[in-house]
Amino acid sequence: MTPVKTANVNVRIEADIKTQAEKILEAIGITQSAAIDMFYRQIILNRGIPFELKLPGVVNSINEIPSEMLDKGLVQSYEKAQAGNTISLDEAFEDLV
Repeated sequence: MTPVKTANVNVRIEADIKTQAEKILEAIGITQSAAIDMFYRQIILNRGIPFELKLPGVVNSINEIPSEMLDKGLVQSYEKAQAGNTISLDEAFEDLV
């Protein structure tokens, strides 16, 4: 059997993040090298990052806002408008997402 060639990966991350991740990996019995290898394999299989990358709290569509939050935002906007205050849609829903 031909030996598998290996390569090194050097990364810099925050110490606290490293410590937290190491504790979890140790608890589930996976080495850091194995976890990184799995991550790289998933990148290959998915032809990209294997999870969704998005900003938390950013709404791209009104359909992404739960109806109860939409109702609350509309009521707040209406009340502010009745009081003579003009606000943008971003301001109306900034607390809700």
